[in-house]
Amino acid sequence: MPGLKTEDMKVQIEEGNVLVISGERKRPEEEKDGVKYLRMERRMGKFMRKFVLPENANLEAVSAVCQDGVLTVTVAKLPPPEPKKPKTIEVKVA
Repeated sequence: MPGLKTEDMKVQIEEGNVLVISGERKRPEEEKDGVKYLRMERRMGKFMRKFVLPENANLEAVSAVCQDGVLTVTVAKLPPPEPKKPKTIEVKVA
C-alpha cells in the first residue's frame, strides 16, 4: 500500500467471516505547470479485496498495522474445542 495514508484505507469484517480491505488512491495534488505524466507507476482510484476467513478465526482479535507502505493484518485463531467425553450408560439387570 505504498503512497496511501491510513485515512484512505479501510479494513472491515463482514458477515460470514469475510475480511474486506478497501480504499482509494488519489492523484497527487502537487502538479507543476506544463508538466504531463506519460506513465505513473501506481494506479489511481478505488480498490477492494475480499478474503474468506476460516471457521476457527477469532473475529474479535483482528488487528491491522500499516508501516512503511506494508499493510499487515493479523487474525488470531480460536483454541480448538475440547473433545466431548463419551457418555457412559449403566446397564441394569432386569
